[in-house]
Amino acid sequence: MSAPRADGTGLFIGGQRESGQDVRQGNVTAALAVANIVKTSLGPVGLDKMLVDDIGDVLITNDGATILAQLEVEHPAARVLVDLAQLQDSEVGDGTTSVVIVASELLRKANELVKGGIHPTTIIAGLRTALKESVSYLKKNMVLKVSELGEEHLINAARTSMSSKIIGKEGDFFAQMAVDAVKSVKMKAGQAEAAGFDAASNSTSEPTVTANGDTATKASGKQRYKYPLSAIHILKAHGKSALESHFVAGGFALNAMRAAQGMPTSVEGSADAPVKIAMLDMNLQRHRMAMGVQVLVKDPAEIENIKKREMDITKERITKIIDTGARVVLTTKGVDDLCMKYFVEAGIICARRCSKDDLKRLAKATGGKVVVTMADMDGNETFDAECLGTCTAVKEERIGDGEMLYVHGCQGSGASTIVLRGANEYMLDEMDRALHDSLCVVKRMLESSTLVVGGGAVEAALSVHLEKYATTLNTREQLAIQEFAEALLVIPKTLAVNAAKDSSELVAMLRASHAKSQRGEDPEGNLQNTGLDLVNGKIRDNLSAGVVEPAISKIKSLRFATEAAITILRIDDRITLTKGQ
Repeated sequence: MSAPRADGTGLFIGGQRESGQDVRQGNVTAALAVANIVKTSLGPVGLDKMLVDDIGDVLITNDGATILAQLEVEHPAARVLVDLAQLQDSEVGDGTTSVVIVASELLRKANELVKGGIHPTTIIAGLRTALKESVSYLKKNMVLKVSELGEEHLINAARTSMSSKIIGKEGDFFAQMAVDAVKSVKMKAGQAEAAGFDAASNSTSEPTVTANGDTATKASGKQRYKYPLSAIHILKAHGKSALESHFVAGGFALNAMRAAQGMPTSVEGSADAPVKIAMLDMNLQRHRMAMGVQVLVKDPAEIENIKKREMDITKERITKIIDTGARVVLTTKGVDDLCMKYFVEAGIICARRCSKDDLKRLAKATGGKVVVTMADMDGNETFDAECLGTCTAVKEERIGDGEMLYVHGCQGSGASTIVLRGANEYMLDEMDRALHDSLCVVKRMLESSTLVVGGGAVEAALSVHLEKYATTLNTREQLAIQEFAEALLVIPKTLAVNAAKDSSELVAMLRASHAKSQRGEDPEGNLQNTGLDLVNGKIRDNLSAGVVEPAISKIKSLRFATEAAITILRIDDRITLTKGQ
């Protein structure tokens, strides 16, 4: 019985149907097209992409997740890879390019097996087995436990992460800054939850990697710590060079300035009498009658009284804020001249049109609250002193073309700020993305205390091990596992190609080195750390060279790539409905 045509009479009215090998081939081609876009940006010598949108805005980056997020991918299978990059970015923060490349290579290899007559279900079972064995081998032999992580390992991991980015040349400077920033927001797990830091920016516990690649909570009684990245504020300012970026430990920088020149440029407190900050999300302007309210006046003198009362209402509001002891007032809305006069007389720093997100972060950092209204339950207007944040000093400093407010010694749940300097907007944006990746890597290493060697070492070792493991199976899954082993080599191959080196020779040397290690012909035990040296075009011990990354990053990357490949491989039918007229 023949399958119904796309324009069939009853089943598929106004739609198209693709099935079997056609749809599979289409999906694999789309996935490879997406992977090829980001392939050349992998590694320390990867190249950048320039993306221009429909209104002419330019974005220059080599961050895989950012590139794919900007592309308007229409093909449903290719969109799976775009989502995969976003998932890796939110879960780990780094490795977005490699996860897409591995997933597309797995698909290509699996498609070749399907063409050779192997059923997709068998291939999927083989891929799952290979993943399980990979993670198990990785955990037993490749993961290095670092119970008390030294500064050196953290800096190496941060430097490895940013080696392919625009700030790679100044890696030492920015790696130190990233480590200092993450360590400065260290807090106990319970304290972080109480402060309301969202779970998306930090894992809820100290993860340990289990055999199937999941992260499990440490059951021991050891105190768990969190490093909430949302407490690190990154501010970008034009001018000067990248090396003149600076880190404000325990402080917060706001892209705002004093509302009037008569206000003091700095307010300093002491340990006994800290500086109090009021954070408002409302207008500080002269009180006006609501729309639609009519006031009928018989005596013209009453108009003056109404105006005076309107001014008095405003003055009472300002006085209530000042009486609580606030010496700095920040608002997301406007402040008019009348209100400014009272603040200048009281010697208070006031800033208007602040970013609401910045104020929310500052509120967490200083232990205060953002006040939306002064109305209380009884209908009166009051200002609660508990809503004030505290710090040791607030200063206005000139940065680049404008001024910024620096809040020093935040006394709430802690915060830190990194002020990035750079020549133009594109450079600053790319520096921000590169630094975000490094901060995520340092955070993951501090929380999991495990690392693996980078530079293609893990992929080469797993490839050699899986080929040997495949021969122990007597089912057809063996073929899928061999293809999985072959697909993993796409990472060292791509790294070598991007570095303009001979990929065939380098990968052969790398595999030989790992095969010798796994046969037990390595008395010193250093060969399993062999990775690529892309500058000199040879292999070396990458652990001693400081090329390391968090173990959780590699394990999640393998899991996500395999799951994405399986998701696309399972599809054997695509029905597209056309839009109704």
